[in-house]
Amino acid sequence: MHTSPDTLYEGAILVADSHCAPWRTPFIDFLSALERGEIKTPQLILMGDNFDLLFGPVTQTLLLNRSAIDLLNKLSLKISIIYLEGNHDFQLSALFPHIRVIDRAHQPLILNHNGSSIALLHGDIGVPLGYRIYTKLIRNRTLLRSLNFINDKFGGFIIDALSRQMQRKNHCQKIDNFEPIAERHLREESIKKCDMIIEGHYHQNCSFSYPSLIYKNLGAFACNERYYSVKSFENQSALEEVIFHKEPQ
Repeated sequence: MHTSPDTLYEGAILVADSHCAPWRTPFIDFLSALERGEIKTPQLILMGDNFDLLFGPVTQTLLLNRSAIDLLNKLSLKISIIYLEGNHDFQLSALFPHIRVIDRAHQPLILNHNGSSIALLHGDIGVPLGYRIYTKLIRNRTLLRSLNFINDKFGGFIIDALSRQMQRKNHCQKIDNFEPIAERHLREESIKKCDMIIEGHYHQNCSFSYPSLIYKNLGAFACNERYYSVKSFENQSALEEVIFHKEPQ
């Protein structure tokens, strides 16, 4: 299905922070339901961190996630997919030839929905200088290729260590006094003229209304398998929260 590159479609599905991994597979079940047509949408938008560890040039991360990668590539031949890279999944363009991949440097992505301007981003912008330097370094293709060589040379010890760390991480923590974090985005020039900001990264599932726009932080699919469907309500753009659970066999 072909869609305008600048349009957020009615009924589009947004999924954030699935943190898919061999030890956490509900995202694969969700993609399978989409592929079978049990869930229908004209447009799938992945809001970043949909994998716990997926770095394009690092072979072991591709092997860990082969099932989900293959499903996404099959789906991309049926529906329009946009992938906003996160801080756990990046350098992905070569993996997904039919998916519109938006790297961090080109976020937010501004789309139109029924006359409203919607800013979509993974969420790690407006952050301290140290984090900006770190996140630029870890996305460097030369550095990732070097990491891949060392990791393969010594039995995968780097990715194995990162995998153990990810398995211990709690993705469902509540952030106290979160609104000031959200308000940092209001200073971003690319966002000031938008009607709505939608982002993931923080896993908070909350929203705030300001005089000029609405801010929405999506809940993590990794926490309770929630995703969001784009709807129109009284001529306004809105998100309907949906809980996905795989039916028992």
